[in-house]
Amino acid sequence: MLKNTHIWLTSYIAQCLAKRRSSFNGPIHIMFCMADHFEPMWNKPQYETEAKRVERWVLGYPKIAGRFIDSDGKHPQYTFFYPQEEYRKEHLSRLQQLCSLGFGEIEIHLHHDNDTEEGLTEKLNDFKEKLSQHGLLSHNGSGDIKYGFIHGNWALANSRKDRTRCGVNNELEILKKTGCYADFTLPSAPSDTQTRKINSIYYAKSNARKPKSHNTGIDVEKGKNPSGDLMIIQGPLSLNFKNRKWGILPRIENGELSFNNPPTGQRVDLWIEQNICVKGKPDWIFIKVYTHGAQEKNAQCLLSGKMETMFLYLEEKYNNKKDYFLHYVTAREMYNIIKAAEAGMDGNPGNFRDYVLKKAQ
Repeated sequence: MLKNTHIWLTSYIAQCLAKRRSSFNGPIHIMFCMADHFEPMWNKPQYETEAKRVERWVLGYPKIAGRFIDSDGKHPQYTFFYPQEEYRKEHLSRLQQLCSLGFGEIEIHLHHDNDTEEGLTEKLNDFKEKLSQHGLLSHNGSGDIKYGFIHGNWALANSRKDRTRCGVNNELEILKKTGCYADFTLPSAPSDTQTRKINSIYYAKSNARKPKSHNTGIDVEKGKNPSGDLMIIQGPLSLNFKNRKWGILPRIENGELSFNNPPTGQRVDLWIEQNICVKGKPDWIFIKVYTHGAQEKNAQCLLSGKMETMFLYLEEKYNNKKDYFLHYVTAREMYNIIKAAEAGMDGNPGNFRDYVLKKAQ
């Protein structure tokens, strides 16, 4: 048995059976989002190394992304989830310059341990204000600052079995109160923090007495009101039978882009096959993949050709503007389009990139 697959394998089998019974005729719109757990201080480097890691992406990403466009004429969008505990003004300023050129946005990442509700609230509010001062993050119609979130070490809502790397059971409640619009942590397989619910966009309820309360939830559904504390936007999770360990066991496909698991056309197909969508709106599919792009091996892999291969495959197979329309989106834009689908909107999803939350100016 693959590591910790007992947590989610039953859900996966049920989804596979359901997909065989379902069908949809008509053009498919694909929202493609790249979420980077961007950690310049990874492995405790010196400042010079941190700066090089940031600069590598500031200079390298536009050279690649500038060659590709989606059905809306947008370049591939990149979302840097920057760690609160690694804040350096100069690094954020450089990343903000990249984002201002139209290549992406910045959201919040956090590693913490043995924390409290008060400590977590202080960290999030303080970092939210700092990012806002850089001209980052989004806002709603009332001017409230909003942010997307990824939890370090996958330990959202104290979900590790040993209860380390967090400490706050009702973390979803704190996130909502401090302005979080959605969580993008999952999937986390093969970690034991992985939820039973997979390949879904759903609302989860917080529970101060129970860790990992987002293990289940209520699907975001077309024409239905929100139900829960926080939206959870998951990326694809499946078994890859075309990539087997020892030639026997299928490997876990979790949407990670890395040196050890670079993007390929076969993996792209598998992401799309998971049909992650708003319930009742199967023609809009949401794909969120992730990486730890500051790590040297991963950056070298992605910026030296593997990412170009992925974009080329996406645009050649999934952007013929007849059967498929491709839309490169940031995390915020993905959330906005999900909310539009929930509200029953139709047509080109690219028209709803700013549906609820506006980009900081």
